[in-house]
Amino acid sequence: MIKKRTPEGDAFAALSIAVIRLSAHLQTEGDALARPAGQTSARWQVLAAADHAPMSVADAARALGLARQGVQRIADLLEGEGLIVYRANPVHQRAKLMELTEAGKSALADIAARQTVWANAHGAIYGEDRLHQAAGLINEMIADFQSGRDQG
Repeated sequence: MIKKRTPEGDAFAALSIAVIRLSAHLQTEGDALARPAGQTSARWQVLAAADHAPMSVADAARALGLARQGVQRIADLLEGEGLIVYRANPVHQRAKLMELTEAGKSALADIAARQTVWANAHGAIYGEDRLHQAAGLINEMIADFQSGRDQG
């Protein structure tokens, strides 16, 4: 016997589908914002992580919610292009820290300038309060999934 979803279950499923669809659109938009700087959304995310704080590839992968191997592949490409360098990590000998080079900082600043205009335009459409409320709910859901809380 298949259980019927509750109204809350239906609402959760609808939100999940909407977030997946939104993610695809955000990926496309991110690629368009990063393209003039010769980057992609994925590369932009790794550049931004490396700029945020000295972190290892594994730290960046955890922060971004991505697989370490994928982030490592991107970080190695960025290093090969002179956008990041690996530095010694005083806490872990083998897990080097990523650091942006001047070229990496320039590429990130170029993307950030376009993203600011884009975010401001879209923020004006939806409004600060609604966006904070939506982000709060999504972040709560992410935290629940990350904690492994049994949802049923």
